[in-house]
Amino acid sequence: MRQVRIVLLSVLGIAIAHPALAQTQPSASAPARPAGPPMTPQGWTMTVGVAPVFGMAWAGSKDTALSIFPDLRLNYKDSLFLSVQDGLGWNAVNRDGWKAGPIVRARFGRNDDDGGSPFLIAGGSDALRGMGDIGIAGEAGGFVEKRLGAKQQWRLRAEVRRGFGGHDGVVGDVLAQYSGRSGKVIYAVGPRATIASGDFMRRYYGVDAGQAAQTGLAVSRPDGGLVSYGLGASLIRPFDRKRAVAVFAGVDRLGEEPAGSSLIRERGQGTQFSVGLGYSYRFGL
Repeated sequence: MRQVRIVLLSVLGIAIAHPALAQTQPSASAPARPAGPPMTPQGWTMTVGVAPVFGMAWAGSKDTALSIFPDLRLNYKDSLFLSVQDGLGWNAVNRDGWKAGPIVRARFGRNDDDGGSPFLIAGGSDALRGMGDIGIAGEAGGFVEKRLGAKQQWRLRAEVRRGFGGHDGVVGDVLAQYSGRSGKVIYAVGPRATIASGDFMRRYYGVDAGQAAQTGLAVSRPDGGLVSYGLGASLIRPFDRKRAVAVFAGVDRLGEEPAGSSLIRERGQGTQFSVGLGYSYRFGL
């Protein structure tokens, strides 16, 4: 049973709408992998998998796209983790239901041709033409997480990170999640929200004078504040001790500052959604 639980937490959780993985949507939520009981792996483990995701082409887009994301994870016990979705982190504090430590994430950029991530295979958007490309960004900071309840079914998590490279803003994510079991299926559901500084907002949602001249959009300089808020959910079904499949979905709403940008008002929309299906295989090293 312990090994099954490890698999459940290793299944791809691309972030249900603002994926910590996808990051084509700048409002990446706190780690939004499908969550079950706390994991207690022994030694080094690796997870490989894949997940097609259908959702918005870029953060604030009204156009949709289909992407196929890889699931590559490396864990050492319940201490170190490295993955496309969750970044590189260390559970420096790990006791009594508490976890805390440093974390570094990658945020994929966007391009003005189709708006999509490097993993886009169909669909996309031409609404960013003239806005210019945004390169990949790193984000370094810290997290704190607490498990609550008799079976630790409640999970509360917060992260704060500062960007470098593609943006130099400050981003904060909060997540509350309830998980349980129905037969052989693990489910998780809960709200989430992202806040960010003005630098972040203007990078991904603003329109400067040069962009306005290229696109015909009005100059917009959104301030810091609420980026988005929403709800995510996932279902996980293990096949055996190594293999599992997950279905995940979510819907989010942009905050007042990004939604008020001319880019979103004229070429996008405030409501965002995504749905996906992930398969993963875990093995020891």
